[in-house]
Amino acid sequence: MPDGYEFLSLLPPLLAIVLSILTRQVFISLAIGIWMGFLVLADWNIFAATTKTLTAFVDVFAVDGSGNTRTILFCLMVGSLITLIQRSGGVDGFVGWIRGLGLANTRRSAGLLATAVGACVFIESSISCLVTGTVGRPLFDRLKISREKLAYVCDTASAPICILIPLNGWGAYILAQLADLGVGEPVPLLIKSIPLNFYAIVSFAMLLFIIVSGRDIGPMRAAERRAQEEGKLLADGARPMVTEEVLAMPRAESTPPRMINMVLPLIVMIATVLATIVYTGTTGAKEPLPELFGSRMWVILENCSGSTSVYWGVFAGCVVGIAMYLIQGIMGLKESVDVALKGAGALVPLGVLMILAFAIGRLCGKDGLNTGGYVASLVSEDVSTTLVAPLLFVAASAIAFSTGTSWGTFAIMLPIGLSVAEKVGLPPALAVSAVLGGGVFGDHCSPISDTTIVSSMASASDHIDHVRTQLPYALFAGLLASISYAVCGAVMA
Repeated sequence: MPDGYEFLSLLPPLLAIVLSILTRQVFISLAIGIWMGFLVLADWNIFAATTKTLTAFVDVFAVDGSGNTRTILFCLMVGSLITLIQRSGGVDGFVGWIRGLGLANTRRSAGLLATAVGACVFIESSISCLVTGTVGRPLFDRLKISREKLAYVCDTASAPICILIPLNGWGAYILAQLADLGVGEPVPLLIKSIPLNFYAIVSFAMLLFIIVSGRDIGPMRAAERRAQEEGKLLADGARPMVTEEVLAMPRAESTPPRMINMVLPLIVMIATVLATIVYTGTTGAKEPLPELFGSRMWVILENCSGSTSVYWGVFAGCVVGIAMYLIQGIMGLKESVDVALKGAGALVPLGVLMILAFAIGRLCGKDGLNTGGYVASLVSEDVSTTLVAPLLFVAASAIAFSTGTSWGTFAIMLPIGLSVAEKVGLPPALAVSAVLGGGVFGDHCSPISDTTIVSSMASASDHIDHVRTQLPYALFAGLLASISYAVCGAVMA
């Protein structure tokens, strides 16, 4: 990147984020941010910036195209799965089963159930969000709990748990990064960092406290009051990521509600994700798998494809659902396909949003403006030992917030964090936890994060409303995490 562009590398993501919040026009704001970034790279040549912006949308599929394409198709197929289980009577059957057991009859119990579901599905953050939203939405709607609250549950019960229980693609990716950095024993180092990941721990503990106590703060309190007193699950003028046309898909005529029509496709989806993780991890391994089960598992996770696993999982769920409904005589093949396409079509705006998010993420990457590199360069090695971990946390969160990717943040900040920690005599586990926690924190705050977008989709919430209502909780947890890192830096040095 040419000299003098360092600070300007922050302009595209910050402009897109600020405009999104102020205007609520997410698509236009992201497009303007992308165009501004290419304007900087093109030395303020408007024509060149415009042509490069248009090319960037195509390059989302051309550069790392398979992973991005699978993610976008996964999002579209989620719409198909939702409409199919609605039409089959699966959702009505599940809600009736829950009510018959006396579960989730209060706001507290419904919140705890949705949180438990999200935490248990820690194999992949997007799948965690999807299952939590699918299970929680009918329960939350019946109890007049706002969609913003459900989106908060989806988001906070996914990434923080995935980073705390790293038996998934998250853990595999981090281990691969640590191994590339020459860390002698990456697994013990990652395990030692888990109890020091203060943001993940505090944010999930806050979620439980908010659900049990019912004490919401800031915009979330207003959203909950609106839902309870006015019966409005969404704010006036809100634009949910999934339209009510999809969510209100009526049950097929003369079809009794059956819980199995919802539960079995979801179980198949999760099982397929697990099986595909094992398959892609086994076939992708460059060396023969170790004999020990624990070592074999880590090697599989290091080499698996998360996007492939999620893509196959949702596809399998849709196929099994259609087959079940054909056998039961609920829908014919033509109607099943029509319903699936209607659901996928309703999520085309989400697909466009993902394209824009991928484009601005690549623009801010190493081959573009290198926003993360600039932010990382602000972390000096000549600072007090007490401040090293908080600064690593803040730098990682700034990169994740600006680029919308926690995984990209890990790749940028882990080598910096470990080198700084070694120079000042700080335990490497503390540096690793600060980087990982900061990545999740910035991801939680950023409207261009894929996890945040999927949470809005899974809960059928307005995306900007989700970001706005979740932000105070994330900031408070981030503040407590920063203080905790400062204390640990002073004690552990």
